[in-house]
Amino acid sequence: PARYRRALDRPARPTLDLSGGVPDAALLPRLDRALAGLTTAGTPATYLDEPVLPELAAVLRADWPHPVEEVTVVDGAMDALDRVLETLVRHGDRVVVEHPCFPPLVDLLEARGAEVVPVPLDAEGPEPDALAAALREPTAAVVLQPRAQNPTGVSITGPRADRLADLIAATGAILVEDDSAGAIAASPSRGPGRRIPDRTVHIRSFSKSHGPDLRMAAVGGPAEVMGEVLGRRRLGQGWSSRLLQRVLLSLLTDPVSVAEVAGAREVYARRRAAVVGELAARGVVTGGTDGINLWMPVRDEAAAVERLRRGGIGVAPGSPFLLLPDAPGGDHVRVTVGLVPEGDAAPVAAALTEAARA
Repeated sequence: PARYRRALDRPARPTLDLSGGVPDAALLPRLDRALAGLTTAGTPATYLDEPVLPELAAVLRADWPHPVEEVTVVDGAMDALDRVLETLVRHGDRVVVEHPCFPPLVDLLEARGAEVVPVPLDAEGPEPDALAAALREPTAAVVLQPRAQNPTGVSITGPRADRLADLIAATGAILVEDDSAGAIAASPSRGPGRRIPDRTVHIRSFSKSHGPDLRMAAVGGPAEVMGEVLGRRRLGQGWSSRLLQRVLLSLLTDPVSVAEVAGAREVYARRRAAVVGELAARGVVTGGTDGINLWMPVRDEAAAVERLRRGGIGVAPGSPFLLLPDAPGGDHVRVTVGLVPEGDAAPVAAALTEAARA
């Protein structure tokens, strides 16, 4: 995974590591209540039971952004993407992605021998004209993040989602929505899939909202596609631990846990706003409005990363996220501002500003 390695590569752990795109562990919901109530009562003892707890499936369906024929859980968002793309994409197939794009997705597609077709983002989401041009040739899949896009923080607006849905509906492509931010995103999930649910596989991660070590993501889509995903999975892992599914079910239904996640969402929004405001006051303008990551323009990527490293701050270089040559907007770095306490926004922004001009 060359791009992913480059995005996370650092010679030493910095004092303030804003490079990883990870949630603040202090803002995750406590697991003690869910674990205290965990029992083996009703836990299947065979390999033949349904892969998803019926109670969990019902909760997921009730909160899904559109009607869904089949839903299951797998071991995180990247596991979901891997399994869905394994079903949809063959060697040489064209797959449309966002630009800039999450590096592991590009690594995954290139490992499958796919032709990666980047579509630029603006403030409302993928650009319709660019998507229309990309879809003039046969395309297997379109992979988008509906909200809090990583790395830019862009969330697709309602009108833009409708336009994108119309473009995709006119082709044979399957839409894959990767809702990686999930419940910590301040924006609602209003991707194109709402208009074309019969052509959409939607992935919802619980790693940033409920804990990376749960290794849980939900996947829902048309029965035909999901049947292939589930059938292939039966030849391997089979299912995600139903004990962990019970933990997730508790976290999604316990009022205290729900309130903790809602509180985290508000804290992340305030932290982002604080850093963005301090940067703007210093003349550094950033885009995007949501999520824990900030896509910050810099004069020189390598100089900015090194300047911050010497000051004890780690950020991710922007180049592993880029797919288009001579991309407009120049160099960038990704900053996980969700880890910056509001009281530290000013000094962190000052350091970021100096690095942006290095």
